[in-house]
Amino acid sequence: MLFLGFSAGLPFLLVFSTLNARLADVGVETATIGFFSWLGITYSIKVFWAPVVDRLKLPLLDRLLGKRRSWMLLAQAGIASGLYLMAHVDATAAPQMMALCGLLVAFSSATQDVAIDAYRIEIAEERLQAALAATYIFGYRLALLVAGAGALYLAEFWSWQVSYEIMALLVGVGVVTVLLVKEPRVNHFAAAADIARAVEQEAAKRTHLPPRLAKLTGWFYAAVAGPFLDFFKRYKELSVAILVLVAVYRIADISMGVMANPFYLDFMGFSKTQVADVTKIFGFFMTIAGSVLGGVLVMRHGVRRILLLGAVMTAATNLLFVLIAQQPPDIVTLAVVVSADNLSGGVANVALIAWLSSMTSASFTATQYALFSSLMTLPGKFIGGFSGVVVAGFGYAEFFVVSAIMGVPAILLALYLLKHGSRLDSLAPVKASSDNGSSIPDH
Repeated sequence: MLFLGFSAGLPFLLVFSTLNARLADVGVETATIGFFSWLGITYSIKVFWAPVVDRLKLPLLDRLLGKRRSWMLLAQAGIASGLYLMAHVDATAAPQMMALCGLLVAFSSATQDVAIDAYRIEIAEERLQAALAATYIFGYRLALLVAGAGALYLAEFWSWQVSYEIMALLVGVGVVTVLLVKEPRVNHFAAAADIARAVEQEAAKRTHLPPRLAKLTGWFYAAVAGPFLDFFKRYKELSVAILVLVAVYRIADISMGVMANPFYLDFMGFSKTQVADVTKIFGFFMTIAGSVLGGVLVMRHGVRRILLLGAVMTAATNLLFVLIAQQPPDIVTLAVVVSADNLSGGVANVALIAWLSSMTSASFTATQYALFSSLMTLPGKFIGGFSGVVVAGFGYAEFFVVSAIMGVPAILLALYLLKHGSRLDSLAPVKASSDNGSSIPDH
């Protein structure tokens, strides 16, 4: 899981902030850079083709490797090919081709995420899942460090072409891992499969549908309709507020992140090495510190209080960038602001992940979490596509003020749900059993 986490994390920044730094470095217009952030939307809509990855067997590869490993290997082939092509495309002369190559990387990477998540859930029993997830996240973070700071260092001392070629070679870490590990033998989605069969039988009995159409009806309910209907039925009048908060919680963070590297490099005039030192390496450790702090705070004060704290901290730290945008470049000041930003991001992300996990039903755990995670990032990435237009029209300081204001709805909704905490607790799904056999709600 350490190496698979590395494989999953490696492509992400190469089509997001590292790509933005590359585009800014070679002179691509700021507005165009903003639109490139739409590549990240691919990660937010992977839920639409996740059922295909879950059910479709790839010819030949499936017999050689099995369902999960065959999909991971195919996705890794797409990632490596896309990164190699990106290494040899002139973004200034052919931005459309760069965007297409980036889309290949992003789509393949999102597909790999779906396959790895399924593999992680199916490879071991429930008591080992926390350890597997923790190891996966650490590998993912290491990959972000390599694809962030590492790629910038390589571009500074050699070239962007060499940087992306080496990143394409590093995809081999995941390829070797897939070839060495075993295919999971047990499918842990039995609950959803049982629901699909029940709906299939009911549809055939009541509507007299042909067997194939009845089977399709059962599959559609379990894979697509079931998670939605289960969520709305369970949370009733609070369901809309919950979904809106999920959608807006990270808008301020994601929209600001699109223009971060162009701000550091173009506007402030820092070198790629300085940006890598402060935002990638130092920022890496501050994000880990924020995650640890968030975990401790959630355990002591409850997830909804820290969810509110994270929303406030995210909006407040965006305002700090307004200050440094109006001052001469200073590496120490930048380090302080980046520290605050990454610390708040770590706290907010831990609280959000813990909150989303607590709301998933046992019958639809993977599917509902995929839906939540898609909704969590899609609005921010879509709005982030217009960030370059705002910067070009008004300036960086004004852009950071707008990004902070976009965090206000999340603060208000988190406060609203905090006030309805008792109601949320009473509606929480039953997920575990105590030693004496009684069911307990996951708060």
